[in-house]
Amino acid sequence: MTLVAEHIEGDTRDRILEVAERLFRQIGYQKTTVGDIAKELRMSPANVYRFFESKKAIHQAVARGLMGEVELEAQRIVTRTGPVLPRFRELLTTIHRMNTERYVGDNKLHEMVAIAMEEDWDVCVAHMECIAGVIGQMIAQGVASGEFEAPDLQLASLCACTAMIRFFHPQMIAQCATKPGPTIDQMIDFVIAGLSPRH
Repeated sequence: MTLVAEHIEGDTRDRILEVAERLFRQIGYQKTTVGDIAKELRMSPANVYRFFESKKAIHQAVARGLMGEVELEAQRIVTRTGPVLPRFRELLTTIHRMNTERYVGDNKLHEMVAIAMEEDWDVCVAHMECIAGVIGQMIAQGVASGEFEAPDLQLASLCACTAMIRFFHPQMIAQCATKPGPTIDQMIDFVIAGLSPRH
């Protein structure tokens, strides 16, 4: 395949995902058909199936893109220089804010994520592993700078993620919004206290 053909193929794939995400937001994942996506793009459903084998594959790619944006921003915070404590706080609040903006304020997208979580797609598992890895990297930086103490980095990362799940997991963010509980700042303070060096 020539470079031009590859570019056109990639461009068509991106357009399919762009339209699919818009329709998922407007009419919901369940109600959107591959035919609807094809109609918006003025192409045949068969042409859409050339790029994605099923509606589920389109859905996975849309979810992957949304989650990828969160991962990218998390990586950006981790790779910045400077004291770890304020960046660690920024990392946790950013993941919460981006997940809230993407999934909770938007009922249709929330439905899409709920289905992804229920079916336990590989894309969700990979995302959770990526976020846990990024948090682990940040804790490792804190240990190296003397701001944190964590003899077992993997355990520290898992504990931090578990503590933050109410603020990270799209369904839990929505379900816990009106229920009593700590604020995100209070929970981050709690996680930081658990990582602080014991002098």
